[in-house]
Amino acid sequence: MDTVIVLFTRDLRVHDHPALSAACERGGRVVPLFVLDPAVPAGCRAGFLLDCLADLRESLRARHGDLIVRRGDVVAETMRLVREVEAGAIFAGGDVSELGRTRERRFAGERIDFRLFPGLTVVPPGALRPSGGGEHYRVFTPYWRAWSGWTRRAVLAAPSHVPLPPGLVAGDLPGPSPHPAARGGESAARARLKSWSSQGLDGYADGRDDLAGDRTSRLSPYLRFGCLSPLELAAAAGDRQEFVRQLCWRDFFHQVTLAFPRINRDDYRPRPRRWRDDAHAVEMWKAGMTGVPIVDAGMRQLLAEGWMHNRARMIVADYLVNHLGVDWRTGARHFFDLLLDGDVANNSGNWQWVAGTGNSTRPGRRLNPVRQAARFDHDAAYIRRYVPELAGLPTPEARTPWRLSRQVAGYPAPITPVD
Repeated sequence: MDTVIVLFTRDLRVHDHPALSAACERGGRVVPLFVLDPAVPAGCRAGFLLDCLADLRESLRARHGDLIVRRGDVVAETMRLVREVEAGAIFAGGDVSELGRTRERRFAGERIDFRLFPGLTVVPPGALRPSGGGEHYRVFTPYWRAWSGWTRRAVLAAPSHVPLPPGLVAGDLPGPSPHPAARGGESAARARLKSWSSQGLDGYADGRDDLAGDRTSRLSPYLRFGCLSPLELAAAAGDRQEFVRQLCWRDFFHQVTLAFPRINRDDYRPRPRRWRDDAHAVEMWKAGMTGVPIVDAGMRQLLAEGWMHNRARMIVADYLVNHLGVDWRTGARHFFDLLLDGDVANNSGNWQWVAGTGNSTRPGRRLNPVRQAARFDHDAAYIRRYVPELAGLPTPEARTPWRLSRQVAGYPAPITPVD
């Protein structure tokens, strides 16, 4: 059989990897490849990405293969390797982003057998179509019903042997980068999944909105880089519907992005709204110095950890868009720059949902940050953890320090009136 290049992009794992499994089953040579493209810098995710690649390389070497690393334009470098190893095919996981789909079109125009495989989501993004017509679901609930009835493919085991051609220069991974709070890679992802499945999954429904309790899975960065198969995660979750529903939301925004690839730039549902241009307010929001403690706690968690609790993401996004009146794209860019799990579909889809320009069925909704803090941070432990200026205050005052007779030293008054 001929040689197949398996191009890794957002699927940095060996378990449940349809493209890798299919290549190994052909009986020929398999060349696992990752291309570091300087035109697509990893930014704050660089350290996490390098962990992922190093771990993937070790997993492939344990199976008699290796990860070939090249630098440059993904299509050009892949085709150069095609000629070097005389490959007859390129196998890759499908993507939904504009960047990924542009690459796919370029590969399709080359004289090579180029095949795309599932694995990015639980249900392939283009598999479900509304019964009444249309290329994708615009509302979550009917999508959830259709998604829940979909017959899933089997979860694939990792291949036992990856037959790499002899004599290939693997290529070096870059040197150390500033390291995030979480360690990347499939090994870390699977360890986290095992631990959380036994200790946190059963309590997810009751605790997922507890800001201080930190009872969410924290698996989102691993899903973003494909260190963990979303299908395998859904299988592990079983009938815990609250958690499975979150995986469905992830799939939902991917199928929206497939149909609307400019989701990170254009309003999905345009609304007649004028945004405020307030550079000072934006900078205070980014720094976690708005004077609204629950907002500042979330923004400081983002700065410190490259991650933020999902409930906090909703609160801080709503504050920027609906209280400060700032364009959702400003917030989406900041999140994308700093989040370890930042990707186009989920990040932009959720920001547009908050802004009322996306898939929300209640586009005019607005959150009250004080009520959100009282409900989801009832003893202000989350606020005290990330806003130490308020650590010594009683709970009610820690949520609303502007109501004190004297301003708290080092902490600002609200930059806009709070309900």
